[in-house]
Amino acid sequence: MSLHAIVPAGGAGTRLWPLSRRDHPKFLHDLTGTGRSLLQATIDRLEPLTASITVVTGTKHAAAVREQLPELPGESVLAEPSPRDSMAAIGLAAAVLRQAHGKDVVVGSFAADHVITDPAAFADAVSAATAAAQAGYVTTIGIEATAPSTAFGYIEAGEELSLDAALPIHHVRAFTEKPDADTAAAYLRTGRYWWNAGMFVARADVLLDHLAAEHPELAAGLGRIAAAWHTPQRDELLHREWPALTAISIDHAIAEPVAARGGVVVVPASFDWSDVGDWSGLRTLLMADGDPAAGAAGGGEAVVLGDADQALTIDAGEAFVVPAGGRKVVLIGIPDAVVVDTPDALLVTTTDRAQQVKDAVTALSEDGAADLL
Repeated sequence: MSLHAIVPAGGAGTRLWPLSRRDHPKFLHDLTGTGRSLLQATIDRLEPLTASITVVTGTKHAAAVREQLPELPGESVLAEPSPRDSMAAIGLAAAVLRQAHGKDVVVGSFAADHVITDPAAFADAVSAATAAAQAGYVTTIGIEATAPSTAFGYIEAGEELSLDAALPIHHVRAFTEKPDADTAAAYLRTGRYWWNAGMFVARADVLLDHLAAEHPELAAGLGRIAAAWHTPQRDELLHREWPALTAISIDHAIAEPVAARGGVVVVPASFDWSDVGDWSGLRTLLMADGDPAAGAAGGGEAVVLGDADQALTIDAGEAFVVPAGGRKVVLIGIPDAVVVDTPDALLVTTTDRAQQVKDAVTALSEDGAADLL
């Protein structure tokens, strides 16, 4: 219970359009049929492991976050005026938590829109990461790479540390961006590479000291905002300082340069994990669960997310249907189709082209169709 969790809840989830929108992004949706949104499931998973949870989200989503998480104290939802990438969001929460709990407080960042199906294995990984963080390391949790995916970044694990923890802990040799298929396959053959899920645990002073060394202006701006957080000057200072902060991810700001100096370690974990990156990935996740919320409808192995009575599939194995438009969706003889029906937009694609949904959202934005985004 020495860990204070930070949950960045941002992004638009454009690859899950048209269900995920700017005003109601994917972390606010129940995409797994459990009756809990991805955000709520994240909080459920973290609550037994942490002393506190702080959610950082945009001002336009703050009310919805508070509505979904009534158990969180009001001050535990930090609203950022505009997106400045993950480092600003995580850094602000870390600075506010350091103000409240002292420089040695251990903070951990866990995304609001990931799915983890083995809470016990997750708890072991978090425990080991917390132990490494208390020893002064920036710690990440690596996900076992089960395929040569080109959709994820990779962590190269080095020698093991001599540290008393629930799981082995290794130095990180390097982080790499999303590789091509041949490179990813070569990584897997070495047995040294793990998927980067963007989970980071560190003492607040260690995290913020590294930030000050790498990006002093960003660290200084966050420090000024945090110092005024519980004063009447907070809103004025936040709106003055925030737009000038460097927009950079925690991977680029801290993980990569600090790893090059030997200051980052990884806890290799074995739990099932998904970032719910697109419709194809969500379909795979639901099928792995065995029986998604609405199950298979109409024969074959088609998956329906939502009301199964609103979908009829015939000879459409491997298809994925989301009937959220209030009308019946009938799919015949298209086995790899993805059909997402909403009241104002209909998406029809295939599972192997699911990543291109993001391109459609870009095209709609360029066409001025902001009301659909």
